[in-house]
Amino acid sequence: MQVREGETVVLLGSSGSGKSTLLRCINFMEEPSAGRVTLRGEAVGSERGGRIVYRERELCKLRTRIGMVFQHFNLFPHMTTLQNVMEGQRVVLGRSAAEAEEKAMRQLARMGLEDKAPEYPARLSGGQKQRVAIARALAMDPEVMLFDEVTSALDPELVGEVLKAMRQLAEEGMTMICVTHEIGFAYHVANRVMFLHEGRILEQGPPQDMLVTPESARVREFLEGHSLFKLPH
Repeated sequence: MQVREGETVVLLGSSGSGKSTLLRCINFMEEPSAGRVTLRGEAVGSERGGRIVYRERELCKLRTRIGMVFQHFNLFPHMTTLQNVMEGQRVVLGRSAAEAEEKAMRQLARMGLEDKAPEYPARLSGGQKQRVAIARALAMDPEVMLFDEVTSALDPELVGEVLKAMRQLAEEGMTMICVTHEIGFAYHVANRVMFLHEGRILEQGPPQDMLVTPESARVREFLEGHSLFKLPH
């Protein structure tokens, strides 16, 4: 699997096909059992005695270059929105309070949440919490953003605001790998769609090919069973 700089890749597939596991291997929340992860031509880990060895210091540094947003927001409930976006910058990157606050406010404004900076997560809607989570990841200046079904826990009326924020990032040229069941987002925003089945890439290609005229019967079956998107007959 190869993702080019500035590309938006959407991963589709049924539950258990390996989509979330793939993302977790890319940023080493789970250690890959085979293969190599390479970022900008640099392979992660070193080969010793026929196996790949990873050093925690190397992985920590890598994770600062790869932002990840999860299905559940994972915001600190005892911190304000602003403090949530500042925390990683202060602890991990060692930025000063002033620098972290300036960066946090810029990313909150980017997500349309500048006025929510003093609020605590309990006073935010699900869509707002997810946009705070995106702002928090962006404040770390990642080279790649991973999105793991970030709309699946939201009420339907809140999904649009999060997808709009993600679409804005794609238009700005952020490199993105997105696990989602939002077929419309995949069709209109992705540069490439990959369909995973039993831990393998079964088929991949441009959205027009993958979502309208897929070659695989399994892909067609998946799409025809999707309530929000129907293939032409």
